[in-house]
Amino acid sequence: MAINIFIFVWFYFLYDLGDRFFYTRHLLGSALAWARAPAAVLNFNCLLILLPVCRNLLSLVRGSFVCCGRTMRKQLDKNISFHKLVAYMIGLMTAVHIIAHLLNVERYYNSWHGEYDALSMALSRLNDSGNTTYLNPIRSTTTTPNLLVFTTIAGITGVIITLALILMITSSMEVIRRSYFEVFWFTHHLFIVFFAGLVIHGAGRIVRSQTNANPPYNITFCKDHIEDWGRKKMCPVPQFAGGFPQTWMWVIGPMVLYVCERLLRFIRYIQAVKYRKIVIRPSKVLELQLVKNGFKMDVGQYVFLNCPAISQLEWHPFTMTSAPEEDFFSVHIRSVGDWTQKLIRASMHDFCESSKMGVDGPFGTASEDVFDYEVAMLVGAGIGVTPFASILKSIWYKFKDSNPELRTRKIYFYWLCRETHAFEWFADLLQVLEREMEERGMGDFLTYKLYLTGWDPSHATHVMVHADADTDVVTGLKQKTNYGRPNWDKEFEQVCQENPTSVVGTFLCGPVVLATVLSKKCVKYTDVDPRKTKFYFNKENF
Repeated sequence: MAINIFIFVWFYFLYDLGDRFFYTRHLLGSALAWARAPAAVLNFNCLLILLPVCRNLLSLVRGSFVCCGRTMRKQLDKNISFHKLVAYMIGLMTAVHIIAHLLNVERYYNSWHGEYDALSMALSRLNDSGNTTYLNPIRSTTTTPNLLVFTTIAGITGVIITLALILMITSSMEVIRRSYFEVFWFTHHLFIVFFAGLVIHGAGRIVRSQTNANPPYNITFCKDHIEDWGRKKMCPVPQFAGGFPQTWMWVIGPMVLYVCERLLRFIRYIQAVKYRKIVIRPSKVLELQLVKNGFKMDVGQYVFLNCPAISQLEWHPFTMTSAPEEDFFSVHIRSVGDWTQKLIRASMHDFCESSKMGVDGPFGTASEDVFDYEVAMLVGAGIGVTPFASILKSIWYKFKDSNPELRTRKIYFYWLCRETHAFEWFADLLQVLEREMEERGMGDFLTYKLYLTGWDPSHATHVMVHADADTDVVTGLKQKTNYGRPNWDKEFEQVCQENPTSVVGTFLCGPVVLATVLSKKCVKYTDVDPRKTKFYFNKENF
């Protein structure tokens, strides 16, 4: 924001006070500076907008920050939030830029028709046989503001850029993205049209500045002596030229990086992926176990999947539920949209086994850092448990192999679900972990709590009848299922009491509302004494 403000102010005063823009300002007024300053800010933000979505670049940078503090690495997990903020700035500056230029077009038109002073009229009617040194782009009485907008390079590209931007921003609204992901996906690729138009836009050179330099042009005297232009040496006929297009210099670097990113994705797409197992889990959850040569992953990472038989262009992110120690990688896919519904229906008819599956990744997330903490709080909501399935599996393998590099000594795991069937596909893993920990005398290593946030009267009756059973009626685990939502103050207080001098990493894969609650609790229960319990909040972002 500081850089944006600096660029805006710098270019505003450059156009508002610069001598070579004196005559241009006389024609256009303050709208000149209000048009050019946002254009400079737009260039800067268009440089930034592609970088947060270069996932391979972010993974590379994240890997190089291993030796740095966790705060530095956490910033990379906010790439989508940063992408949105840059987009908001582009939208705002575009609106200001357009409004100012609409005023400029009107001023050009009125100046040509002599509706202002004699100086504006003289500047607009300067005789220019070569048609290169004019100031007013309106060069004839038949040119109207609409004609100027829709027949010039700057005008046509400006309209195209604006329409593309409006479509991209509106289709990115959460209500559309959630319900009509395909609309968001296809419309967002108008960024290609946007950048192409952006690079060409400045070639119109509509905004012009004075070029008279030798001999020095005495504006103070000449502006009031129009009749002396070209007659006196100190007042030659003013000559003007459009500024050199600079937008391409701002965006060429990110565009090259993005092209390399897409080439890498294409290479990964054409690499063969084999199906190891396809399982339909309860609550319309599809488990895909896949094998790909040279594929290496870490806990909590995610991949993008593409099934050409459903859509050639659509790629969707899914957190991997397998552990790095396994010879395959798996994802659990919940039916939440058109693409996932089609994939699950196809899987029921053995469609996927005969079709190609494209895999791009893996890409890093905040969950990669889980083993950097002495104590970890893992919070999953619904299908948001997937990254923690990978973590818990990896822990099981590390204990099985007696891995000495395991730094984590305590894990608190919370899983919130709305319906009982959602627990079924994950309960098997928890049962194995529960049994393994007890056999190794490490029952205190993993504390897990399952919360059912929705139930019906028949289920309540069933629970009351089996209240004295040794295992839970929902999951079959010794740990009984809790009903309702967690009391987070109570949970954080318990973690503080049990780990009075530890650094606790809190990891969430779930809704924004829950993220807000947990981030506040992390701040609230972090002790000001550096020797006591400290909480660091981490959230999965796609």
